[in-house]
Amino acid sequence: MAQEIYISGIGIAPEVIGAVVTRAVEEVEGIASVGVKDLATNLVSMFQTRSAPTTPAVEAEVVNDQLALTVHVVVFFGYPFKKLAEAVRAAVAHVIDAQVGVEVARVDVCIDGLVFPKE
Repeated sequence: MAQEIYISGIGIAPEVIGAVVTRAVEEVEGIASVGVKDLATNLVSMFQTRSAPTTPAVEAEVVNDQLALTVHVVVFFGYPFKKLAEAVRAAVAHVIDAQVGVEVARVDVCIDGLVFPKE
């Protein structure tokens, strides 16, 4: 379990921040998933003796008593990346303010995959 993040004297588990952010980002139109959840990656990891290093879907750090977040997403083909990133940033800032009650310094959006519609 990761070490708690302390902001203004309040300790918050990274898993809690991750769950809150994931839920908000999944509601953004054009987002296929938060974090990489493809079948091929999951199957390969089942048959390897060593587990491949995985990046958490949501990373958080404290910068000057504000949260700096990185969100890894997979997007649907056909949605403009810049607009998606803006929508993700807005959703994250809103949910962190509403649920956690702290300011967001920045939200970095990493597009880790693209999902094409089935024809």
